[in-house]
Amino acid sequence: MSEPTASSEGPVFAERPTEFIVKDAFVLGAVPLALAGVAGAFGSLWLGAALLGCTLFVAAFFRNPPRLVGGDERSVVAPADGRVLEAGEIELPDGTKAKRVGIFLSVFNVHVNRAPIAGRVVSIERGGKSYLAAFDRRAETANVRCTLTLDSATGERVRVVQITGLIARRIVCHPLVGDWLRRGDRYGLIRFGSRTDVVLPLSAELRVRRGDRVRGGSSVVAQLPGAA
Repeated sequence: MSEPTASSEGPVFAERPTEFIVKDAFVLGAVPLALAGVAGAFGSLWLGAALLGCTLFVAAFFRNPPRLVGGDERSVVAPADGRVLEAGEIELPDGTKAKRVGIFLSVFNVHVNRAPIAGRVVSIERGGKSYLAAFDRRAETANVRCTLTLDSATGERVRVVQITGLIARRIVCHPLVGDWLRRGDRYGLIRFGSRTDVVLPLSAELRVRRGDRVRGGSSVVAQLPGAA
């Protein structure tokens, strides 16, 4: 069964980033690479090697491998790579209940975020001021974050929350309100350690639990009712 078409649901989002290595790597990696060259020129081989290692780390951090999207059109895929911090029922600020899967991204994970379902962007909200460790429970509400809310073609509302971590300082979220994202579309990233949550309807059936490792776009974390 094919994914819902986007022609009647709003403009189709132009997936990005799509480069194998996100362009941020070339900006941030240029400094240690240049310093490595200077250190080598002055005979400091150990320092040069360390700086070259930093350059390679930056390149690896911003890797952006293609992924086969897992499941079917009713499957919710992981919005990020990492370890599941929590998977269960929560109470939202308005008093209603939902299910949430929280994913911790270490500095060794791919940090490009993906759309967990196909849907239209109905809101993008930014908030928070702190930079607590991403695995700290207070980070859920205190840290700088960006909440992308999607409405599916069949009326489900799903939220993806990009949350900064202890050393993360920048959240990138490319879509605009009204855009239609396909399931698994790459739409943004968080720099250097973070957390990504997906908030689902209470009727969703979770397919992961605390401690599981997931891969953005390919791991199925939940199933919406009415699966084929």
